[in-house]
Amino acid sequence: MNGKEVIAKLKAAGWSVNRIHGSHQIMTKGGQAVPVPVHGSRDIGAGLISALQRQTGVKLK
Repeated sequence: MNGKEVIAKLKAAGWSVNRIHGSHQIMTKGGQAVPVPVHGSRDIGAGLISALQRQTGVKLK
């Protein structure tokens, strides 16, 4: 799963892109911010996917 797919799932769950800092898009919802790396079509590691799921409460896989 790459960064673009993660961002699409987060947007569907109500998160929005607040800003872009380099290759990371900062997603926000209700005062909480989570950085998502976007490195082209390169997949995000399993550990980072798990951390994003924990921080956002969104099932990504």
